[in-house]
Amino acid sequence: MEAAERSVEIQIKVPFHDVDSAGMVWHGHYAKYFEVARCELLESFGYSYMAMIESGYTWPVIDMHLRYVRPATFGQQIAVRATLKEWEHRLRIGYLIRDANTGERMTKGDTVQVAVDLKNMEMQLASPRVLLERLGIAK
Repeated sequence: MEAAERSVEIQIKVPFHDVDSAGMVWHGHYAKYFEVARCELLESFGYSYMAMIESGYTWPVIDMHLRYVRPATFGQQIAVRATLKEWEHRLRIGYLIRDANTGERMTKGDTVQVAVDLKNMEMQLASPRVLLERLGIAK
């Protein structure tokens, strides 16, 4: 099964409430930035979180990795790219955060999500057909 690489990129201006006393983004907020980009990515192929629930599945994040290269600061414009890397047995999404003006790499990471059937709350060993249909892989 082949699917074209799917990516979206969003822009975020770092708000004051996301920074610590040193004026740098507190590390936990990067997960939020990943989430905002992930939602845009999922919506780009018609499988938003609401669509997931309507299809009978939930997709909890079961693993997340982050690598901090350079801190983001208050008022900085950042670009957050989310790219679908795996979809057959799980959703693995890669992220790259860059300074939107200079392109300088700041943070990278990935998340892994698995499908859970809402009827019996069992984790699925393969991605449900509905995901493959939304990606245009299965008909």
